[in-house]
Amino acid sequence: MRKATPKPFLALISLLFLGMALFAYSWFVVVGFASTPVAPPEAVTLEVTPGTSLAALSAQLEAAGVVEARETPFGRNLFYLWAHKLEQAGPRIKAGSYLFEGPANPYEVLETLTEGRVRTLTLTLPEGKRLDELAAIFEASGLFSAEAFLKAARDPALAKQLGVPHDSFEGYAFPDTYTFALGLSPAQVLEHMVSRFEAAWAAAEAQRAPGVKLEKHEAVTLASIIERETGSAPERPRISCVFHNRLRDGWRLQTDPTVIYAKILRGAWDGNITKADLRFPHPYNTYHIYGLPPGPIAGPGEAALKAALNPLECGDFFFVSRNDGTHIFCDTLDCHNAAVAKWQVRYHRERRGRGG
Repeated sequence: MRKATPKPFLALISLLFLGMALFAYSWFVVVGFASTPVAPPEAVTLEVTPGTSLAALSAQLEAAGVVEARETPFGRNLFYLWAHKLEQAGPRIKAGSYLFEGPANPYEVLETLTEGRVRTLTLTLPEGKRLDELAAIFEASGLFSAEAFLKAARDPALAKQLGVPHDSFEGYAFPDTYTFALGLSPAQVLEHMVSRFEAAWAAAEAQRAPGVKLEKHEAVTLASIIERETGSAPERPRISCVFHNRLRDGWRLQTDPTVIYAKILRGAWDGNITKADLRFPHPYNTYHIYGLPPGPIAGPGEAALKAALNPLECGDFFFVSRNDGTHIFCDTLDCHNAAVAKWQVRYHRERRGRGG
């Protein structure tokens, strides 16, 4: 006669099979949950700030309809338990601004968050703009306010921290087309812009003419003046030559963009330059001072930086606008006076006569 199997053993086997069945079912539920796409009722923008907990983030995703709201017997929602226990995703979540639209399963949602696929903004910052002009562009883009940008851009401590040899970022916030992650601070944006500046500076430095002894800050200052003086790219090296010749021979630069900048700094810019403005004593007024002003008057691009360090060889000391973005260059005062008479005095008189 066979001996009966002990009841405790049968109970143990039953519990083991039950546990395996529960595990298999739970795994089936979790895998099904994680691979099933969910579409929010409308596009969802989610701001994840540094330090946001996975539990709080899971609740936000559920409330917005990005992931399915499913409770568990453990008092936590299923997305949190899956992401925390199985994927161990908490430390890998990246801060930023995220956009969720259209169907996505929890795997894809979590991948977006851990890889930092944040919303971005592509922005073109033109050459020759002052910090206040850049601030207006940033504010119009919605990235941050003009006030916030200017506060950072005029912070001497931040400029020093990022290696800028000036008490502000004027001239060093490099003009270019950028793709910024939404949610970046002005300081982080300036760090990107200075990095681009340094790359452009290195390219210009590689083409420095042997006789050009300007230090970095002096060269950037000159480049900013060149940038504001001409919209004609081929003219930049010749404009640079004129300024180098004047600096070499101890002449005043006498360049109108510095007068405008001086008027802006003293809150007097009204769209016009008068004879009184040319005589007004100001460190940025190059009709008043000798040599370069204390710093840049705008943001030069790479071509202007290269022109400042590698000017054309010429004998010119003067240039006069043709009123079309180009200039007449002269090596004597007589030539210059004749050009002024033709392209400034006569041109504007005739234009007024035509009612232009």
